[in-house]
Amino acid sequence: MKHTIWLLWDHLHHDHSILAAASPRTHRIIMIESRSAGARLRYHTHRLTLLYSAMRHRAEELRAQGWHVDYHPLSDKKNAAAEALAAHTKKYRTESFHLIEPTDYPMRQAVTLLAKKISTPIHTHPDDLFLCSREEFARFAKNKKRLLMEHHYRAMRKKLGLLMTPDGQPEGGAWNFDHDNRAGIREFVRAGSPQAPPPPWCAPDAITRSVIAEVKKYFPAHPGDPATFRLPVTRQRALDWLNHFIRHRLPLFGTYEDLISQKDPLLFHSMLSPFLNCGLLRPLECCQAAIAAHRAGAAPLNAVEGFVRQIIGWREFVNGIYWEKMPGYLDANALQAERPLPRWIYSGDTRMACMHHAILQLQATGYTHHIQRLMVLGNFFLLAEARPPDVLRWYNEMYIDSYDWVMAANVLGMILHADGGYMATKPYAATSAYINKMSDHCAGCHYRHAEKSGPRSCPFNSLFWRFWHKHRDRFSANPRVKALIAGWDKRPAAEKHAVLQTADEHLKNIDTL
Repeated sequence: MKHTIWLLWDHLHHDHSILAAASPRTHRIIMIESRSAGARLRYHTHRLTLLYSAMRHRAEELRAQGWHVDYHPLSDKKNAAAEALAAHTKKYRTESFHLIEPTDYPMRQAVTLLAKKISTPIHTHPDDLFLCSREEFARFAKNKKRLLMEHHYRAMRKKLGLLMTPDGQPEGGAWNFDHDNRAGIREFVRAGSPQAPPPPWCAPDAITRSVIAEVKKYFPAHPGDPATFRLPVTRQRALDWLNHFIRHRLPLFGTYEDLISQKDPLLFHSMLSPFLNCGLLRPLECCQAAIAAHRAGAAPLNAVEGFVRQIIGWREFVNGIYWEKMPGYLDANALQAERPLPRWIYSGDTRMACMHHAILQLQATGYTHHIQRLMVLGNFFLLAEARPPDVLRWYNEMYIDSYDWVMAANVLGMILHADGGYMATKPYAATSAYINKMSDHCAGCHYRHAEKSGPRSCPFNSLFWRFWHKHRDRFSANPRVKALIAGWDKRPAAEKHAVLQTADEHLKNIDTL
């Protein structure tokens, strides 16, 4: 055996293409827990615990299947990957290393540098974690000044034959059912505040407990407490989570997809992205499970279509944009936002109830669902003119499902409009009216959601109008917001002055909001 397969921490899928083409008789496996990769940013400790524990469990599975796995756990060595590859080559006289192409640019650069440091060739193979290859997406994006997820989503539906009729039309006569997926907090309460049973949380086994101890040791300043980690770390446990979601949460997922409740952070969401992004689950099997539930009459079309769209639509789209625009995409700042993050952004020590609860939830779990990411946290960052690199770093650090490819387009394109509209036709800005409609935060908040000016007015309100006032020339011709801007222009001068003055005061005192 002169050839070795290098498994990265986000390539743990059971149908790994290189493994499928090899055998224990012809190849060895090497797995390296890189401390430098874990410390590149202050990643949430639950993210690190998930990935390191999933790696160790995967190594045990592979050994049980007859593979020789050369495993290198966390250590004090700074150049663990280079030393591990060199030691492996020397011990086994390895002629070549083979790995799936890294999912993000920093890791790709790291592999390129490693290839120069060691004498053994490192061969990369096409990424098989996604349903749309980088080359396929490049063809879709070619010569386009702006990309729309909806166009790519429809192409993926047709390509994969998901929720399509025999004559090539979308099931139900529409490509999406967003109009059925916008129930707010009042509709939720009127329906009796339905709840799903809790997901099958997993008590840490001996392997995970050892990882928790090492994460505490090596990453003491990172967000979160690894001792509270209860997530799946094996494929079978991840499948249990998928099956639980399909049975108990999917039926109401669509209806309450945008709802925010401080009483139940998970609501009817799947929280499957951490397992999809490291390979414990596969995108197509998740979609097929949801569609099977619909075929069996166990889940409505609006819920199933919304779930499928998140996976083959949004997930594939942001990955494609990442590789289409990198590495220059990270420098995007079309709106010239240059303000630092508020001091409380890691602690949650703010009187804004929606921000306070979202950040505390992140500290505890490394998770919030997409509306909290976009319309609470992201909305605030946009309106407060936070520096895009700082915001991107924060999202990458705080979320358990974060990777560069996940967050770059989500933050720079969708949340901050920093790419100038390449992937979003308008900025996703909103006043407290949206938050009050969709959440139970505003009633108990220090700030008054109905007020637009004054010290106790909700900061989202005055900052919202300041944003459009400042950027009116850029967006006044945009069909989606031109009426809004025209309405602002017609307001009495005294009213506008009061709102803008309040916004300036909020920004001046942002660290004590």
